[in-house]
Amino acid sequence: MANDIIGKIDELRSFLNYHNHKYHVEDNPEISDAQYDKMYRELEKLEEQRPDLITADSPTQRVGGKPLEGFVKVIHEVPMQSLMDVFNEEELLAFDKRVKNAVGDVEYVVETKIDGLSVSLQYNDGLFSVGSTRGDGLTGEDVTLNLKTVKSIPLKLNRSIPLIEVRGEVYISKNEFGRLNKEQEEKGAAIFANPRNAAAGSLRQLDPKIAASRKLDILVFNVQKIEGSSFKTHSESLELMKSLGFKVVPDYAVCGSISGVIGVINDVRDKRHDFPYEIDGVVVKVNSLEKRNILGSTAKAPKWAVAFKYPAEKKQTKIKRIFVNVGRTGVLTPNAELEPVRLAGTTVSRATLHNMDYINDKDIRTGDTVWVRKAGDIIPEVVKVDEERRTGDEIPFEMPVECPDCKSVVIREEGESAYRCTGLECPAQLFRSIVHFASRNAMNIDGLGPAIVEVLLNKGFIKSIADLYYLEDKREELIGIERMGEKSVDNLLMSIGKSKQNSIGKLIFGFGIRHIGARAAKLLEDNFSSVDEIMEAGKEEIEAIDDFGEIMAESVVLFFKQEQNRELLERLGNAGVNFKSKSKNAAIDRRFENLTFVLTGALPTYSRKEASDIVESYGGKTSSSVSKNTDYVLAGEDAGSKLDKAVKLGVSVISEDQFKEMIN
Repeated sequence: MANDIIGKIDELRSFLNYHNHKYHVEDNPEISDAQYDKMYRELEKLEEQRPDLITADSPTQRVGGKPLEGFVKVIHEVPMQSLMDVFNEEELLAFDKRVKNAVGDVEYVVETKIDGLSVSLQYNDGLFSVGSTRGDGLTGEDVTLNLKTVKSIPLKLNRSIPLIEVRGEVYISKNEFGRLNKEQEEKGAAIFANPRNAAAGSLRQLDPKIAASRKLDILVFNVQKIEGSSFKTHSESLELMKSLGFKVVPDYAVCGSISGVIGVINDVRDKRHDFPYEIDGVVVKVNSLEKRNILGSTAKAPKWAVAFKYPAEKKQTKIKRIFVNVGRTGVLTPNAELEPVRLAGTTVSRATLHNMDYINDKDIRTGDTVWVRKAGDIIPEVVKVDEERRTGDEIPFEMPVECPDCKSVVIREEGESAYRCTGLECPAQLFRSIVHFASRNAMNIDGLGPAIVEVLLNKGFIKSIADLYYLEDKREELIGIERMGEKSVDNLLMSIGKSKQNSIGKLIFGFGIRHIGARAAKLLEDNFSSVDEIMEAGKEEIEAIDDFGEIMAESVVLFFKQEQNRELLERLGNAGVNFKSKSKNAAIDRRFENLTFVLTGALPTYSRKEASDIVESYGGKTSSSVSKNTDYVLAGEDAGSKLDKAVKLGVSVISEDQFKEMIN
C-alpha cells in the first residue's frame, strides 16, 4: 500500500510538472484547467496523508508557508550588471565600431528587452535552491519563496547538472497588469505606474500568497555560471537553457552584421505592441563568449552589449468631456473622453486622469488639446496639455459633491488624494459592502460568501443590505437557483436570522464606516446604550471616548447623517436586528492600558490577529517593530529578528502560555 502511494505521488508530480511546462513555458496546453486542477487536488490529498513524502519540487510547494519577517541579503558571486543604453543608429554604429576595433568581425544576438525586474535563479543538482533580486548588482535579496509561485520557473530541471545560475526578467503581462490595476482602483489603493513597478512590488511582498495572486511570469536570457556543461556562444547557452526547461526569451535573432541588427530593431519596433508583455527596446550582445572576455566590462556594464531603447509613443488629441467612475470601494476616479486617436497599436477614446491632484498639477480642462500615451504601453493617460492651442473656451473640472450613482455626499479626507462616496448602499460598491457586512468579524453570516452575494445581486433578490433580512419571504424562489438548494437556503436563512441578535459593535463594524475597525466599533458599543443614541450623538461626545480621534468621530457622525444610511437603519430595525448595547455601563477591563506588545513568530493556538484583538480589548496596543518602548514581545515558533532585538534591548519575552496566564 505504501509503495502504491509513493508511485501515485510520483506519477501525479510528473504529470503536473509536464503540463505546467506545456502551459506556462511553451504556451501549448494539452489538457483543460479542470483536468489539471483535479489531478492537483488528488496530489494534495495524498501529500496530506503522507507529509513525509513532500519534496521541494512538488507542484504543491509553489504557494504556501508563513509570511516572512524580512528578506535575507544575497551576495552575487557573478555581478548582475546593468547595460549601457543607446537611443539611435548613430550611437549603435559607434558601439559596433568600438567592438570591431577591439576584436574584429563579430556575430550579434538581438533579444527583446522585457521591462520587468531582473532576478537570479540558482539550481544545485537540478533543483531550484535560491532566487534573488538584482539589488545593486552586487547584493540582492532572497525572494526564493515568491519566485516559487512563478509557474514558468521550473522547480526541477529536465536533467540534473551540478550547478547552474541563470538570469531572467520577472514581469507581469499586459492583460494581468490591466486586471491588477482595475482591482487596485476598486479597492481605493494606489494603481501601479507601469508593469515593471507592479512586478517589483509583487516580488517583494513578504507574503508569498500575495505574490502568487499577481500571476507573475519570467523570461530567462543569460547563464551566469555553470558546472557540468559548456558552450562557446550566447546563442548556444539560450538553447541549453531551453532544453533544461527554462522559459527563454523568444524570437531572438543571430545577426552577422550591424545592418542585420538594425533590421531586427526596426522589425521589433513595428510589432512591439503585439507582444503580450511590455518591451522598451532590444538588447544587442556579442555572440562569442571568447570575444566577450576580451572586450571585458566597466565597473557597471559590459562592453560587449548595449540596450537600444525605443522612445515612448505620444499622440495629440482633444478632451471632449471629463467624467467620473465610482469604484467598488466608493473611490471616484476622473476620466477623459477623447477624440479617438491611434496609439500604441489600438484606437484610444478614453484616458484615466487618476485623481484631482493629477488634474490640478497638469491644469487639465475639458476642451484642452493634450498629449496622451499609454502608461506601460497599456493604460492611456494624459501626460501634458498643449497650452498654446487653448482658445479660452476650455472648462476647468471640479469633482462632484454628490456621488453620480447614489447622490450621497462625496468627501475627501485630509492627506488623501481620493474622493469617496459615503453611501453604504451605493450601487457601485454594494457587492463589497454586503460581503464585508456578512464577514466573520462583522455579522458572521455563514453561507453568504462573495459567490452567493453575487448570485443574489444578479438575480435581483437583494438591492440593499437590509434586503438580507427579508429573504425568508422568498425562500421558495431561492431554492433551485445557481449554487442554492433547499438545505443551503435553509442554513443561510437560519444564519441570517441568528445574526439579528449580534452585538451592536459587530453591526457597526459591518457597516464599514471609514476609519472604524472592530475595536472602535466595540468602543462605541461600550459607551452608548443603543445605535439610536450613537446616531444622535455629536462629534464632541464621540471624540471624548478614549482612543477616539477627531477624524474617527467625524466619520461616525457623517455616516449617521446620511439619509440613505438612516433609511437602511430603519429597515434593519423593522426586521428585528438588535440595536441595543449589551455592554452599557459594564466594567471595562483595562489591564493592558499603556502597554505595547509586539507579536512575532507562529503561535500554537492564536492567530496574530486574534492575539492582537485580545491585547486591544484590554486597552493595550500592538506594534510591528521592537523598540525600547516595547513592554512585551509575544514570541512563537520561528520568531526571528524581532526576538533577537527584544533580547538585546532587555524587553520581556513571553510565550503564548504566559500570555494566557496574563489574560485569565
